[in-house]
Amino acid sequence: MGFFSSIKTVFRRPASADAAPGKSQETGDAASLQGEDRLLEKLRASPPRLSSWLDILLADVSGGGAPLAQRLLFLFRALEIPEEEASRFVEDFRLWLERMEYSRLEEFRSELQYRLALALELEDEEDEKNRLLLKLSAGLAKTRAQLGQGLDALFQPGRVLDARFWEDLEEALLAGDVGYDSALELSGRLRERATLEGARDPAALRLLMRKEIASLFCLPRGILAVNPPETILLAGVNGSGKTTTAAKLACRYRLQGKKVLLAAADTFRAAAVEQLELWSERAGADFYAGPGGADPASVAYAATEKALRESYDVLLVDTAGRLQTKTNLMEELAKIRRVIARLHPGAPQRSVLVLDANTGQNALSQARLFSAAGGVNEIILTKMDGTAKGGIAVAIALLYHLPITYIGLGEKMEDLRPFDGESFAAALLGE
Repeated sequence: MGFFSSIKTVFRRPASADAAPGKSQETGDAASLQGEDRLLEKLRASPPRLSSWLDILLADVSGGGAPLAQRLLFLFRALEIPEEEASRFVEDFRLWLERMEYSRLEEFRSELQYRLALALELEDEEDEKNRLLLKLSAGLAKTRAQLGQGLDALFQPGRVLDARFWEDLEEALLAGDVGYDSALELSGRLRERATLEGARDPAALRLLMRKEIASLFCLPRGILAVNPPETILLAGVNGSGKTTTAAKLACRYRLQGKKVLLAAADTFRAAAVEQLELWSERAGADFYAGPGGADPASVAYAATEKALRESYDVLLVDTAGRLQTKTNLMEELAKIRRVIARLHPGAPQRSVLVLDANTGQNALSQARLFSAAGGVNEIILTKMDGTAKGGIAVAIALLYHLPITYIGLGEKMEDLRPFDGESFAAALLGE
């Protein structure tokens, strides 16, 4: 799915017998149609938000099965979504419930809303942004506790913005794992901004700090259009969450109506191929793996051939988790890029470095060395839920100017979310 641009003008027409499949003159069918009429009236009267629609549709649904499927199909009909696309979404979700062995609504409600938001292009609506901010705020609670203690003392009314104030600010930033160089630069930027805007009050300075942090992530937009398949190469050290991130990305693209292939180019780590295959099944994506012990570059080449031949929209290549100090492994990563580009000029269009936020300053070392090896053009920060080192995002933006495109906020598919600098700054400062 992911095809619906005018969805906020929905629920225009009254429900009718013609709109419901399986039209019948029998009493049961007539009662069903009356029930759908009432549902439609409630939906029309509700705020045009996905969460509000789901509250109405699922009010008397306790779990999966036929009642849930009927309500989802009713929603898609009301939104004038083509029947084939609606049926595909419902069947995909049914299979996912079976694989996860979920039966109660509270187990899958959040995932259902996430999938619908992607499929219906509603992820940018205010309600979804608020959900992300709440989750991000909860995830950064430990970081905020460390950073916030110092900041709360700094921003007390009556505090003078003197030399001691700026020294204390740098110490508070260091406590949030922003890093020494980054703390100095951010403090200097903020001091200059405060002078330019005439800020003399700590409360005003706090607002400027939030704006300054948010501005770090406002990088120029590039050309997004590519010749399919869009090829995404994922790199990172062992334990960073790279394989699960590959699957979560695949899930996002699938829900946006794209044909996705996951390729296992990590051919050396025990059970790596089997792990990615399992995750690809959960994501509903196709999977490619070479023979055991195959050269990773040859696997990437064969996967690219398949993606081109079978008209895939997206190819995700999961490379071996590598220690950034191993020169031969870095050379192997460069080789994978070369063989893909030979077959599909311009690919990989995106080279993504997956970093574990909990590693703190070590993540900066990884960003530096992987970037030096060539080709990293974006970052995904995983394990941002519950980390005390969330300030590392600020350091990455300040020192390497690499865009952070997604953050991981948990283990579920729905927990990989687009990174938003303003939401991050607000959550980091507890606003």
